[in-house]
Amino acid sequence: MRRRSAAAALLIAQNSSAFTLPPSWSCSRPMAEQTTAAALTPLDHELESWASSSGYGGIDKSIPSGSSGWASFRKVTVTDPPSSSDCNDGGDNKKVEFFVKSSSRSSEEMFHGEALGLSAMYACAGGGEDALRIPKVYQYGDYSDSKGSYLIMEYLNLAGRSDDRALGKAMARMHMAPASEEAGNPTGAFGFAVDNTIGGTPQPNPWTKPSSGTEEWIAFFRDHRIGHQLTLAGDPYCSNIWDNDIAPRLHLLFEDLTGDKEIRPSLLHGDLWSGNIGSADGRPSVFDPAVYWGHHEAEWGMSWCAGFGPQFWEGHRSLIPQDEGFLDRKPLYDAYHQLNHYNLFGGGYIGSARGHLENLKRKLNAKK
Repeated sequence: MRRRSAAAALLIAQNSSAFTLPPSWSCSRPMAEQTTAAALTPLDHELESWASSSGYGGIDKSIPSGSSGWASFRKVTVTDPPSSSDCNDGGDNKKVEFFVKSSSRSSEEMFHGEALGLSAMYACAGGGEDALRIPKVYQYGDYSDSKGSYLIMEYLNLAGRSDDRALGKAMARMHMAPASEEAGNPTGAFGFAVDNTIGGTPQPNPWTKPSSGTEEWIAFFRDHRIGHQLTLAGDPYCSNIWDNDIAPRLHLLFEDLTGDKEIRPSLLHGDLWSGNIGSADGRPSVFDPAVYWGHHEAEWGMSWCAGFGPQFWEGHRSLIPQDEGFLDRKPLYDAYHQLNHYNLFGGGYIGSARGHLENLKRKLNAKK
């Protein structure tokens, strides 16, 4: 979804040397020494309590690092930091710094879904030099004594997009990770633990039955992805072609994915476009997800806005070869994001969505 995200805002700040060594950082004192100058805020109290209970000493520095329309950001260090060997950093063994988001709204409303999504991506990305660099979530919750909430995660030194082949391979590794309790999916279902959003659009994620396969995926995508977006769009032409010409025959697009090729749940970023791709510590990184468990091909529904070239696909296909019906299904997954863009921005996106649905109708007619 094309918007300036918290991660994008941070990346812009870093690229303009905001975190190189700003004056406020170089001369700031430990928080304990600053309390005489200003009273601790509710966030300060939460950070101090978290650092102490986690065995990280106290807060050393807490530097404002910008904001979005809904949250404020800080870069935080502690007096006794953990080592980055505690994170999937590839073994650099540096001292961990922290990125903190805070909001005047509740944790359930603001950070619960993001924390669960990042934690699932962190678990499925794995470690090593060829894995995605995903920040580790340390804690989130509501303020103890006042209204507001916070999210504490590992601080990453974000940079621009780098090696596309490495990105493709790292995405494949995440997609190949099995559903597990650690990753928040102990039953092997499609969906996610919470509903979330894609851009500003609600994204429903009800779990399917345990050990789900192709049949359950078709129903999930039909009802909770395309069907949901069509309800929001209210476009009679799109709804008519979907209800009468596509949905009743949707299973025909998945005839190659049965038996030993049955679709199994893969963790998806869910909103993978160029603005949500970067690098950290020399490894590919993706951020601001709309996470859920689904068919790995659905990840590429925003590829029209992601700039994936031959090197990317070479990396990805080295681990996950292209299935026979991929090109037939591609308009289905593209249509979800085109409909979402229409619901967010209006305009010509409805024409693109209609074109994808018409393409699907032709493909299905050819299968008679």
